[in-house]
Amino acid sequence: MTQDELKAAVADAAIKEIEPHLEKDTVLGIGTGSTANLFIDRLGPLRDRFKGTVASSEASAKRLQDLGIEVFELNSVGSIPFYIDGADEVNAQLHMIKGGGAALTREKIVAACAERFICIADGSKEVARLGNFPLPVEVIPMARSYVARELVKLGADPVYRQGVVTDNGNQIIDCFDFMIDDPVAMEARINAIVGVVTNGLFASRGADVLLLGKADGVERTALR
Repeated sequence: MTQDELKAAVADAAIKEIEPHLEKDTVLGIGTGSTANLFIDRLGPLRDRFKGTVASSEASAKRLQDLGIEVFELNSVGSIPFYIDGADEVNAQLHMIKGGGAALTREKIVAACAERFICIADGSKEVARLGNFPLPVEVIPMARSYVARELVKLGADPVYRQGVVTDNGNQIIDCFDFMIDDPVAMEARINAIVGVVTNGLFASRGADVLLLGKADGVERTALR
């Protein structure tokens, strides 16, 4: 199976995961990226089965709205039973690196509000140790150089992602050559740097369910 076929398979599996739980007042959290887009496309035919969504990016919001699915502001929503999103890397503990599409802050906020986080990914995203994918850090623009110096102290090679402005009006620093032994502790250390909005480690709130597309089918792992 190609990578695109694997992504499609996990998008289908995620629909099967949530479909029995959809109710008229259900609001779903929806992530950002190529795998999330495939899930969004499959959600369209079910739009009359649930109330609407909260989106982690303007791009996802537009895609949802184009399919006739209502998008709500998070502040106006109560419970979010499911958040469905992809990952750039995921380990056996269902800790993740996310943010390749620069939507990490909104993704992290919606994930924090969800009762269950369903991660959908193809098998290439599965790793024993996080860090081969450059870790994104969203920063307040005036703090970019200071944050980069602090990241060097932590062992990272920080590179400013030029030409990218997040939906929040901030900038992204990508941390290269930065293998991570303790994702929970490192997430907290980076977030403690003044000027950091958040970083792309999703460890203190990792996924609850991983649907991983492999050549022999979709592998489901549930930790909670």
